[in-house]
Amino acid sequence: MKKDAKLTDSEREALKKAKSMPVIYDDDSPEMTPEMEQAFIAARKKKPFSKEPLTLYVSRTTIEKAKSLVGDYIAILGHLLDQAVTEYKAM
Repeated sequence: MKKDAKLTDSEREALKKAKSMPVIYDDDSPEMTPEMEQAFIAARKKKPFSKEPLTLYVSRTTIEKAKSLVGDYIAILGHLLDQAVTEYKAM
């Protein structure tokens, strides 16, 4: 969702309806136990999530190629940049 995006009336209604629905847990998405929660907290403390915003000027061709891939093209470009820097440092 874009930062300045406005929800439509039907989207607002769908969110309101979804908010009142019960959460359904299954094998793929089980209810979190206190032990699971502590494991997540410990993992995050061990390896904190941190990214720094960066502005890059990229050719239109590169943007079009990235957008043609399935998924979030900005995340894909970020991942590719991370890989490139890692490989460059290894040289």
